[in-house]
Amino acid sequence: MASSREIGKERSLGGRAHFLRHLGENWAIYRKNPMGMGGLGLLVLFGLMALASFIPPLLDPMYHPMSGVDPEIDTSVGPSARHLLGTDFMGRDILSQLLTGARVALLIGVSAAFMAVAIGTMVGMVAGYFGGIVDTLLMRLADIVMVLPGLLVILILSSVAGQLSIWNLVLIIALLKWAGVSRIIRSQTLSLKVRPYVEAARVAGASHTRIMFRHMLPNVLPLSFLYMTFGVTSAILIEASLSFLGFGDPSTVSWGMMLQWVWKTGHMFKAPYWLLPPGICISLITLAFYLIGRAMDEVLNPRLRKEVLEQ
Repeated sequence: MASSREIGKERSLGGRAHFLRHLGENWAIYRKNPMGMGGLGLLVLFGLMALASFIPPLLDPMYHPMSGVDPEIDTSVGPSARHLLGTDFMGRDILSQLLTGARVALLIGVSAAFMAVAIGTMVGMVAGYFGGIVDTLLMRLADIVMVLPGLLVILILSSVAGQLSIWNLVLIIALLKWAGVSRIIRSQTLSLKVRPYVEAARVAGASHTRIMFRHMLPNVLPLSFLYMTFGVTSAILIEASLSFLGFGDPSTVSWGMMLQWVWKTGHMFKAPYWLLPPGICISLITLAFYLIGRAMDEVLNPRLRKEVLEQ
């Protein structure tokens, strides 16, 4: 007879094979969506831009996005062989700033969305699983957070506390954006907790923590990931808006900060080579995550998934 260790190993291998097969099926469905593939292509492009942002300062300190200044230029000039997108009002390279802005946008967007989804997922699971007074208190708290005007709250905090650093901004966005996710996860948890396998685990003596994290969390994570893609878009737009209004971190180069510099120095209608690149990048990166989210909906929505498989 096979030992318990061998049986456990076989089960582990079987679970891994099932996961890989399920992942392959999801990727096959995702690939059929041209919007999803377009969004993924744009995201790869911005990822490459973020990686490339480390290169210019290594080649020449003049290309440092914040402190690098061309010694022969002290004002904003158009594109040239030396500065492919031109320079800003201090003679700093716009292309270097644009590449650094991609890194900052991805850092803020992904970090804030991940934290918001993590908080929302845990709150939604706890509320849906335990129900009763716990559910009532958590959902009323979520209702309060949902009705808060997020941008206005951040502007007030910025006015009171001064300039917000990148990580302070990430934390504030996360604390303002978890509520919507928690309601979706709560609904999913209410459905999962009456499933036969959860009841079997409860009868077998599994603890509440084990049931939530071992049996229920894997089933809600795909839905959490879907809403994370939309959360990234919201976080990037909030950061760009705050920076443009002058409440961003002045020690960090971001696309919103670039737009603010264009506006404050009076080059809004004089230097399209400075104005258009960050504006286009903000639009394209938000579009990329929106398209990925729409494609992920096809993968996770049973009705849409069935329609794709039947095609």
